[in-house]
Amino acid sequence: MTYSLIRFTRLGSETEQTGVLADGRVHPLQARINDLVQNWATWQATVEQLIAEPAGDTIDLDDVRLLSPVQPQQIIQAGANYRTHVIDLAVSHKEENQSEEEVREQTARMMDKRSQEGLPYFFIGLPTAIAAPNDELSLPYYSQSHDWELELAAVIGKRTHRVSVEEALEHVFGYTMVNDITTRDLVFRKDMPAIGSDWYRAKNAPGFFPTGPLLVPAQFISDPQQLTVTLKLNGQVMQQESTADMIFTVAQLISHASWNMPLLPGDLVLTGSPAGNGAHWGRLLRDGDVMEGSITSLGMQTVACRDEVRV
Repeated sequence: MTYSLIRFTRLGSETEQTGVLADGRVHPLQARINDLVQNWATWQATVEQLIAEPAGDTIDLDDVRLLSPVQPQQIIQAGANYRTHVIDLAVSHKEENQSEEEVREQTARMMDKRSQEGLPYFFIGLPTAIAAPNDELSLPYYSQSHDWELELAAVIGKRTHRVSVEEALEHVFGYTMVNDITTRDLVFRKDMPAIGSDWYRAKNAPGFFPTGPLLVPAQFISDPQQLTVTLKLNGQVMQQESTADMIFTVAQLISHASWNMPLLPGDLVLTGSPAGNGAHWGRLLRDGDVMEGSITSLGMQTVACRDEVRV
């Protein structure tokens, strides 16, 4: 028996509900998503019984509008966490007197050392940027440099503070996906170069975190390091990589993130994006583009892009 949790509204209704999706049918639940996550030990048997012996109304998946399956209080994001991605970035910034092969070999050695001795790079996202998995994305008028970054996200199941790597996955309720949209020309502050990156402006516009559609309990993901992340732009594959390419594993990320701050039930830990974003291809998002994102067992999100109408 496999299933996932969703949030939804029925077509023609604005009432938000939580449900279990199994075999294309939605079984509504009388609980908020974070209540389910935090109290899963109590809810799991009820949910599985409901699927085995439906006791009431079920809804066809085609008759609902899917919402983001999570409502986190905190979003922790990991940057530069895929080996191939970082190597490609290094090649794109190489000096004229360096060969591509030399840069790839040097960067690969650095990434191997970093995975053994270094620390993940974290920053904070805002929950207000979360969007439903199939919502239209409004591309803000103030830039033409908006980019995609599809990521696996771990959903925290219980208060997590200073846990070891070995303990970390015991604190994961489940997994979902997030397309971490980034405005490239706002990442670095030209007026304050000594400060460095400005993730607040570059990543937190409304709708910049299309999330879901599914929240899959961890019991159905035997190894989060053996999933495939795929993003298509207008039908063309732009990102396709295994999560095995992560520099720091999901368990390592959660452990390190929990060392400085408590992670709370329902919080998201984004694990970085693989190679193949728009900056790599020299092709950023435009009006009319359609992104299709999928990760093994986590469903698919389809996001159409439209230029923001400046009022």
